[in-house]
Amino acid sequence: MSYRIGLVGKPSVGKSSLFNAATMNDVPEGAYPFTTIDPSVGEAYVRVECAAPEFGDTCTPETGFCRHGTRFVPTKLVDVAGLIPGAHEGKGLGNQFLTDLNETDVLIHVVDFSGTTDVEGEATEGHDPREDIAFLEEELDMWYLEILEKGIERYENAYRGAEAEIEESLAEQMNAFRTNAEEITQVVLSLGLELDPETWDAADRLELAREIRRRTKPMVIAANKMDTPEAQANYEGIASDPEYDHLSFVPVSAHAEKALKTAAERGVVEYTPGDDDFEVTGDLSMEQRRGLERIRDFASEYGGTGVQRALEAALFDELGVVAVFPGSARGVKTSEGKVLRDCFLLPSNATTEDFAYFLHTDIGDGLLYGVDCRTKRQIGSGHELSHRDVVEIVTTN
Repeated sequence: MSYRIGLVGKPSVGKSSLFNAATMNDVPEGAYPFTTIDPSVGEAYVRVECAAPEFGDTCTPETGFCRHGTRFVPTKLVDVAGLIPGAHEGKGLGNQFLTDLNETDVLIHVVDFSGTTDVEGEATEGHDPREDIAFLEEELDMWYLEILEKGIERYENAYRGAEAEIEESLAEQMNAFRTNAEEITQVVLSLGLELDPETWDAADRLELAREIRRRTKPMVIAANKMDTPEAQANYEGIASDPEYDHLSFVPVSAHAEKALKTAAERGVVEYTPGDDDFEVTGDLSMEQRRGLERIRDFASEYGGTGVQRALEAALFDELGVVAVFPGSARGVKTSEGKVLRDCFLLPSNATTEDFAYFLHTDIGDGLLYGVDCRTKRQIGSGHELSHRDVVEIVTTN
């Protein structure tokens, strides 16, 4: 599978700039609403420590690339357009925005922490980023609530003529959010509610919709424009606020990441995405050097520009994704001389059997067992894989 990370945010916060910085695509950037109309999809990368050195070898990836022992594994990044107040009511791009959003696995909400854009994306000063965080969560909660209410209505209509379980009705209504009856039951009980919608008041229904949303559409806040004093001051107060314990915050400067990657493409700096430093290797004007030194100061203080960290927080921290290398107990080099040519991103709790079916249906159907290539030990079909495992699949097919 290819995970899809959705970038979302109001206009003019630097969302398309972050997309371009992560993918080096050239989608329009501009300080006006709906610069992006249709969702742009690009290839970004997350970092995984390469396993090849543990086997005394150097990898030869066929997808992504490897640099200084760090494997860059591709994933899909989607720049979702159309977030404005009332999106859940169909305003702006409305339903199209929600449809595009729901085709992603996890969200990165790009927020202008400098406070220089208001809630509709217009230029201003002193805007509180808290309003933007609340604004998106409220839009999503109302969207989920509307669908939840339809599920309750489905249950109530079915209840009069046939046996029905509320969790089954809600799961069927909300299946687009990739949930199921068991998860719905867990959410209801975790909130101290009964499995009976007649006992739920309006506040209960909203809280239920909110909790389902948090579990099925996890989110990272990319605190953008953090290379400004205003953003840094806002970040200090917001990221430590217990009100936001359910969210992950990553300080980001999309502008700095794009500048470094552009300079690297032109051969004037040596920079590995995600690093907190770089080396100037080409001729630069004094003004360009001063600009890069400002970026260096920021990256040093915050451990990088934050773009890579945001992507990795979304996949590894929020979704619990694990990276698995296909290998062989006889060694990691194929008969063609390829070394760990693939690295795949799998769901948390993925098993040997899941991995076999991920590779190919026939491989899964004929699965005998797996082999941990580090220990040479046989692992069963139900063995849960760990991050950076190197696994051989033994199959009859």
